[in-house]
Amino acid sequence: MIELRLPHVTFEDLGDTIRLIWRETLYADFPKRELERVIRKKYRVSPQITARNGALIIDTDYEKVEGFIALYIQNNLGALLRNRYTKRKVIYIHEGLDVPLLGYNAFGLIDRGTNLIQIRGVSGCNLSCIFCSVDEGPYSRTRKLDYVVDVDYLMKWFDEVARIKGKGLEAHLDGQGEPLIYPFRVELVQALREHPNVSVISMQSNGTLLTDKLVEELAEAGLDRVNLSIHSLDPDKAKMLMGMKSYDLEHVLEMAEALVNAGIDVLIAPVIIFGINDDEAEAFIEFARKIGAGKRWPALGFQNYIPYKFGRNPVIAKTVPFKEFYAWLRGLEEKTGMKPLVLKPSHFGMEKREFIPLAFRPGEVVKAEVVLPGRIEGEMLAKARNRLIEVVGTKAEVGDRIKVRIVRTRHGIYIGTEV
Repeated sequence: MIELRLPHVTFEDLGDTIRLIWRETLYADFPKRELERVIRKKYRVSPQITARNGALIIDTDYEKVEGFIALYIQNNLGALLRNRYTKRKVIYIHEGLDVPLLGYNAFGLIDRGTNLIQIRGVSGCNLSCIFCSVDEGPYSRTRKLDYVVDVDYLMKWFDEVARIKGKGLEAHLDGQGEPLIYPFRVELVQALREHPNVSVISMQSNGTLLTDKLVEELAEAGLDRVNLSIHSLDPDKAKMLMGMKSYDLEHVLEMAEALVNAGIDVLIAPVIIFGINDDEAEAFIEFARKIGAGKRWPALGFQNYIPYKFGRNPVIAKTVPFKEFYAWLRGLEEKTGMKPLVLKPSHFGMEKREFIPLAFRPGEVVKAEVVLPGRIEGEMLAKARNRLIEVVGTKAEVGDRIKVRIVRTRHGIYIGTEV
């Protein structure tokens, strides 16, 4: 009897298949018949395969089978990987693919002309908020795949960006979804903490995947702040806004307090939809005070709901002009004494820094190689001049060399159309 265990892996028996769960956030399903077939073909033995207590059980004493099946699983894992929360296919981006990590919104690094660098190691989300600006989560109707970037490759690109941007950087872990579904979340924080150009490490999160153990690990790794997305303090309303009946508000509130107790600052970041949750503003402020949020940075970051072309825009949502929104915030400041609620970059130590030089000009036509499928229908990712370009409205395939007209370059995010 062989009992196979692999690092950061748990095996589960699903009847006809063996499910491999890697680093809690990714999975791959291997048909039992296929595993048994490759063993029989290689060694002419016919063992039964099951999983028990997190291990893969192979009913044979032939020792060579263990190393063979471990190698087989590792070699085929990449093609089978899926996101455990969205169930979508995952493309694992590593140095061998030679995919640039500047130029695209869904993964990599984003520079918006300040000392804050957005770091996106993963796409996808475990929630489906009804107002999501990018239609993310398990119930997305538009997103067809997810990406995961190898942590060493991500840090290699961060080194280059940091060299250009200088010292005193804030490394902000965010994404088009939930950063905590990144399988190397703790390792990434540790690597950033050791970087000489990084002064602050922050993260955006909905908090649902936090546990006491993970909070401790993130604190020990050096995480400074979590911008925590809590949109209602009423359990039923919170479930409605988060788009998931399984949303556990009590757990998230407990984790907010656990973060503060572990020495990680918390900023409560509700999206305010007037007529839905604006009446909870004072309750948010009271909760922030209760847990001791905002020790180094503001305790609250109220956000005004605005609709997006490719987002989920619920009919119940009422839009309010920003002038009215800021007047509302100033009224809250006066009434509650909680300041600041009208936030400025200076409250976070943000300062303007020279942009990473643009690789393309709007209107320019460039030759590019298609390297990855995009996340929505008709979108592909191409590379040129060591940058990624989101090519929209194309039927090109991976490996094609095409001409692309650059139509957008804002903040180093490149969007183009095939010529």
